[in-house]
Amino acid sequence: MPGNIFQGAFSAVAVAGAQDVFEITAAATHIVDLREVRLGQYSDAGDTAAEMLSVEIIRGHTTSGSGGAALAIHTLQGAGAPASSVEANNTTLASNGVARTMLADSFAIAGGFRWRPPADERIQIQPGERAVVRISAPADALTMNGTIVIEEHRL
Repeated sequence: MPGNIFQGAFSAVAVAGAQDVFEITAAATHIVDLREVRLGQYSDAGDTAAEMLSVEIIRGHTTSGSGGAALAIHTLQGAGAPASSVEANNTTLASNGVARTMLADSFAIAGGFRWRPPADERIQIQPGERAVVRISAPADALTMNGTIVIEEHRL
């Protein structure tokens, strides 16, 4: 059964080091499906600025990151506000617990990153569980945008 679908985005954020660009903490009463992640930058263009960043989606950290902020979440389908929380741009990374890397990939900063798996390959975040979308440190500061789409299912 489909749940409520929510979207959040950040824009024009200076990224100089590794960070959890998104941190999702599922409410105790909900399962969260991670539907889509988009990342891009617009400060480094051209061959001389070309570089690759690592991106991972990791579940299971028990200590939240810090240095970022709560992300404004908007309803795409359904009604109401999400029960789960989403933070963006944590410069102190989430830690501790039994971390499980669910996706390990990389992307060229000139082209950005878009992850939108089919429904049967979405990463599920269990009630009370935390997941992060983590990127490696760029060679020099980037000005980045990012969007996340999640779907909540009430237990």
